[in-house]
Amino acid sequence: MSFESLGLSAEIMRAVTEQGYSEPTPIQFQAIPVILQGKDVLAGAQTGTGKTAGFTLPLLELLLKHAQGKGRRPVRALVLTPTRELAAQVGESIETYGRHLPLRSTVIFGGVKINPQIQKLRHGVDVLVATPGRLLDHAQQKTVDLSHVEILVLDEADRMLDMGFIHDIRRVLKLMPRERQNLLFSATYSNKIKQLANDLLNNPELIEVARQNTTAETVDQVIYPVDKKRKRELLSHMIGSKNWRQVLVFTRTKHGANRLAKQLEKDGLTASAIHGNKSQGARTRALAGFKRGDVRVLVATDIAARGLDIDQLPHVVNFELPNVPEDYVHRIGRTGRAGNEGEAASLVCVDEHGLLRDIERLLKREISKKVIPGYEVDPSIKAEPVKSGRGGGKAGRKHPGKRANRGRGRGQTSASKRGSRSRPNRMS
Repeated sequence: MSFESLGLSAEIMRAVTEQGYSEPTPIQFQAIPVILQGKDVLAGAQTGTGKTAGFTLPLLELLLKHAQGKGRRPVRALVLTPTRELAAQVGESIETYGRHLPLRSTVIFGGVKINPQIQKLRHGVDVLVATPGRLLDHAQQKTVDLSHVEILVLDEADRMLDMGFIHDIRRVLKLMPRERQNLLFSATYSNKIKQLANDLLNNPELIEVARQNTTAETVDQVIYPVDKKRKRELLSHMIGSKNWRQVLVFTRTKHGANRLAKQLEKDGLTASAIHGNKSQGARTRALAGFKRGDVRVLVATDIAARGLDIDQLPHVVNFELPNVPEDYVHRIGRTGRAGNEGEAASLVCVDEHGLLRDIERLLKREISKKVIPGYEVDPSIKAEPVKSGRGGGKAGRKHPGKRANRGRGRGQTSASKRGSRSRPNRMS
């Protein structure tokens, strides 16, 4: 199984080789030939298995084969993502594998000035990567034309629906030709995703390289029971005693992320927080410092569960379990990527036992538990309701997608308010 067998052009193969890859991952091996045939695709795979290259490579190949003249360059391929970080990651992938091609691409998202984006669009781009809100900003200002789009990709579509972007997506669809190729990629499926696929895709090819909503086998998952008030103390103890040098920690709320980062700093650990209320510049700096090793602990909300691509990230910690069990899959999918081993620790208090049951039900297995001596749970403490980090309600709501406008802080603004490593030889 090699890239040479997939029918990619010499220019794209050159870029792939320059990245040190020779073997496609299973999702790439299955998806690339189907996409090259021009078929619609509904693809699912564990996070960290190479979905981005799975659609980036054939997308570039199709655009190259049907390259247009040197005149006006309309947008021919559109990739929609739910968050700024994921948009940036996809844009980087397109630049990397399209570096030897006569194709232009750009990325647009909220949280930054719109004028530089307008200038790039005026020069013409073949591939546009965008978050829904900022794309509609440009459409409203008539600075983008989607009437020539040949290929549409919805990346992490389940997350976009959960963040309440379904109406924005439908508005975007109306701006494009009806005749086009549609690719829907996601790590998890839901009834809402299936409904969207039925509405969007035309006789799609279903590609699934692992059982739905599963986690990578390379990730060692452990639950650490602990009282809520001692979580921060246990986290600092684990990082220090185990000498963890790079740890991604997830909290349920933005305020909780800020508070925990400050507390860890007081414990002598370099830490930064990243969430939707941070400016794009602050988010970029925090992530860059974490990747360089200047920041030992990066505390994040679920905005960072999609789009954070960190080579060989060894440790992910759920300081608080997510309200939506599928988010657990995406959180711990930041480690154990591209065949590397990773560790996912979850600090679970009595309040979160219901959330844990939901996660184990989704995974169809029980996660191992381990008690750290000195941090045993006090059985006299009674469970309290868990507040949702996504909509202000209680945990366990059955329809997270109905929290429609709550998620717009994750990289978008409401339309009514907008004015304007050494790597292994397998792709990740």
